[in-house]
Amino acid sequence: MGPDEVTAVSDEVREWPRSTREWVARRSAPRILLGEDQPEMRSLLKRALSRRGYDVVEAPDGPGLVKALVDGLLAQQTQVPDLIVTDVRMPGFSGIEVLARLRREGWTTPVILITAFGDAQLHEEAELLGAARVLNKPFAMEDLCEAVEALVPPPR
Repeated sequence: MGPDEVTAVSDEVREWPRSTREWVARRSAPRILLGEDQPEMRSLLKRALSRRGYDVVEAPDGPGLVKALVDGLLAQQTQVPDLIVTDVRMPGFSGIEVLARLRREGWTTPVILITAFGDAQLHEEAELLGAARVLNKPFAMEDLCEAVEALVPPPR
């Protein structure tokens, strides 16, 4: 199943606000959806972001990332992410594919892509799709946290 096949979300759901700031105002801790297929890296990223006050939802692969988005939309109390941090290369489909689908659907949620394969073509494609930032692995955890805080400030 690819990102284009997730069409079970009703049109009514798609009309809900997609503004990050709007959702931030509704919760005390901004929600970050984290897509990373390497368990150790995912755990490290989650821990760093959680320590800074973020509510982190994990996804182990591309389909898991899309499932977490859909589950958040369909939850009794809608829970959409304020920010998505995702690896580019993951099983199922890539972070770039998820980003492209989100933009086609009109979502403005900021996306930070992380990759061990960050060539010029990937950076250009990510920029054209509206990625907020692309970080090449290995990166300093402080660089990721600063990028996250610039896009979605932590609760004070």
